[in-house]
Amino acid sequence: MKEAYLYEKLNNKKVGCRLCNHYCTIHPNDLGKCGVRKNKQGTLYSLVYRKLISQNADPIEKKPLFHFLPGTLSMSVATLGCNFRCFFCQNYAISQVESEHDLYGQDVAPEKIVSQALAAECKSISYTYTEPTVFFEYAYDTAQIASQKGLKNVFVTNGYMSKKSLEMIGPYLDAANVDLKSFSEEFYQNKVEAKLKPVLDNIKLMHKMGIWIEVTTLVIPGLNDSSAELGKIAEFLNDVSPNIPWHISAYHPQYKSRIPATGEQKVKTAVNLGKKAGLKYVYGGNIYTSDLETTYCCRCRQPLIKRTAFSVTANHISEGSCPSCGQQADGIWE
Repeated sequence: MKEAYLYEKLNNKKVGCRLCNHYCTIHPNDLGKCGVRKNKQGTLYSLVYRKLISQNADPIEKKPLFHFLPGTLSMSVATLGCNFRCFFCQNYAISQVESEHDLYGQDVAPEKIVSQALAAECKSISYTYTEPTVFFEYAYDTAQIASQKGLKNVFVTNGYMSKKSLEMIGPYLDAANVDLKSFSEEFYQNKVEAKLKPVLDNIKLMHKMGIWIEVTTLVIPGLNDSSAELGKIAEFLNDVSPNIPWHISAYHPQYKSRIPATGEQKVKTAVNLGKKAGLKYVYGGNIYTSDLETTYCCRCRQPLIKRTAFSVTANHISEGSCPSCGQQADGIWE
């Protein structure tokens, strides 16, 4: 265990967690909503520090990040736990913790994660698979060391971190993919037990802080797939910046959900809505239609990067620009 960052000691040995926008008040011997932070006699502890549950050298495209060091590997790490309760969770086996007695993982020090990333010739470390905010102490300590060694740091996140935690990790956070699940407050409250506004605010704040952001929306039939709602997401992102890549991902039944999978046409419709709203880069995923994963020059429409199943098959970007017309391509390039 490690004493938690970002909490306050309250009366009667209660603590106030300030890590995410749930702002849990935790009584002695109780856990926070994430299930991995415990109040022990007035001191808050992370129960998953140095408890690595998953570690892989993934293509950065798998995060998905298409405009951040394309074609490189990212050492991807996670612990157990999450601060959302999505009944359709794609990684439920490691995100949905039922009891603190279920918490386990391999003891791997932050320094070891960094050395393994370097040995695997990764260009970055991604804190992913589950919500990185809930293992913030582990991610923060690792990110500091990684930055010193020349590695980039990436959050794949639901965007529900507190402003304080985002500002704390900000100097070491180079990129993030934010999962914007819906544009409905009702959806967030009833389907994932959270709120929409903090996610929107954090997308704006990350952009303002200079963190490269891409946004993913998992399109679920009957829940968030109306053209009106998808159009609102596109308009919001365009208002923040038309340079933000938007990944529209097809849903497949997982965990407690029995809703049928998203059809290919629905993804294509959402892609067109994003382009109509003014977004320069809109992608379709989980349907394996290669042309929906190609990056085109926003001026001359020449293909810049072609991808198939998380692999870059062609990269024509030269010094960050289109070789045909010289237009700067938005993103972080090697």
